[in-house]
Amino acid sequence: MMRSYRLILLALLFVAIEARAQSPMSSSTDFQQYAIKLREMALLKIEPQVFAPSWGAGRYPWKRNIRTTVFWVGERSSVRNPVPNYKSSWDAQWARHYGGSDPPDPYARRNFIPKAFVPRQNPFYIALPYNDVSRGRTKAEAFKVIPWFRQAFDRQGKSVLKGRWVAIRKGNRVCYAQWEDCGPFRTDHYQYVFGREYPRPNLNQGAGLDVSPAVRDYLGLQGKDYCDWKFVEFREIPYGPWSKYGDNNTFVLLSRRANLFLYDRNNANGVRR
Repeated sequence: MMRSYRLILLALLFVAIEARAQSPMSSSTDFQQYAIKLREMALLKIEPQVFAPSWGAGRYPWKRNIRTTVFWVGERSSVRNPVPNYKSSWDAQWARHYGGSDPPDPYARRNFIPKAFVPRQNPFYIALPYNDVSRGRTKAEAFKVIPWFRQAFDRQGKSVLKGRWVAIRKGNRVCYAQWEDCGPFRTDHYQYVFGREYPRPNLNQGAGLDVSPAVRDYLGLQGKDYCDWKFVEFREIPYGPWSKYGDNNTFVLLSRRANLFLYDRNNANGVRR
């Protein structure tokens, strides 16, 4: 599926280049906007629909009124956070790959990122209490309970959850983030994450969602707050502060591939910039 996606995206970009040569597009900005539109069309055409019978019509439902807490890359262990966050459930060097500790102090942040550095991963991230991998092996129930498992599975022991996009809602504001760790407290509660159960009791008053400082700031969360959340397909996500940074960010990766293709194409044709 990913190979088919790349071929279609490259074909559409080729069409965009040819169209640019024959059209009145007057600037690189016009062309970039056109390329972005083609990319969105490609996603709409080829991204597989996921149908979860218990949810109906293949649409992910909102998990409503979920106690939400804040966590961050580089967070030290404490009574209410027994596992330090210099590593995640899927990345033993999470803090290093992120670029450092992601400080929650508002005075240490600007425009949803740390003042001290530009993060190398998406600063909009979350944790949910399920892990599809245990001791280097994919859990037996994973293919039954994860709606997109068959489309995303690559190999034994590689998570199909890491990087998955979710929407988080507080009032009339909606934020988008990627699933990058497991918690709070549990890594086995698939009945809540993918089913109809409510989060189980824990030290954080039954919290069922951890969000990064960037998500907190965008939604204006206060302490232990309440949010709604749901899974979303990438094609549903609008551009926003969550689309700007990160080697793991779908927006960034697609943009890099498109730019690399255009660069190679221009060099092959001897086009000067």
